[in-house]
Amino acid sequence: MKTVALPDGTRVPALGQGTWMMAEDARRRPQEIAALRAGIDCGLTLIDTAEMYADGASETLVGEAIAGMREGLFVVGKAYPQNASRGRLRAACEASLKRLGTDRFDLYLLHWRGSVPLAETVEAMERLRETGLIARWGVSNLDTDDMVELVEAGGEGCATDQILYNLTRRGPEHDLLPWLAARGMATMAYSRSSRGGWRGTRRWARSRAIWMRRRRRSRWRRRYCAMT
Repeated sequence: MKTVALPDGTRVPALGQGTWMMAEDARRRPQEIAALRAGIDCGLTLIDTAEMYADGASETLVGEAIAGMREGLFVVGKAYPQNASRGRLRAACEASLKRLGTDRFDLYLLHWRGSVPLAETVEAMERLRETGLIARWGVSNLDTDDMVELVEAGGEGCATDQILYNLTRRGPEHDLLPWLAARGMATMAYSRSSRGGWRGTRRWARSRAIWMRRRRRSRWRRRYCAMT
């Protein structure tokens, strides 16, 4: 499995497992747990979840899937924007960790921007990092203007921006990806196959060929991580 370096030098798999829409149907639970474990066996040791997914049930499912194998995994969590304040972030993080059955997040993200000032979220994230509940922090779904504001608010320690990016959603290539690369921040992409809706079509083949040519010339490709 290829790896990608985060700003602190930690290397993570270039492909990870996302868990959105898991734990929403009890009948699928055995298959979902088996799929996560099979992915781990194949080297997909980065697992991404969020307190929003199935109202926390996705975290519980992930916890069951990784029980007894936490070491060697890279677990990513995400907090609701309304919980990303000084007074609420720690409680949200601890609740997620309890559902996961672990004592730390390897990476903890602001799921999207809300009404809490970014400066306050940065402070709350840094406090969590200092306590050891998270090893590093980042954001999700922030555009370039948001990222500029984040850094100006003291967020130089942000490890990554997790964004919607695939062959049909390539807007980030124009400014966000180069901006992140210039500052040594990794990019995490979700919905890489657009949930499989267009894979195998002529549009997919044409877009993939163009993307691969640009990727070979791109300076930001080394800090790029995708989640299936």
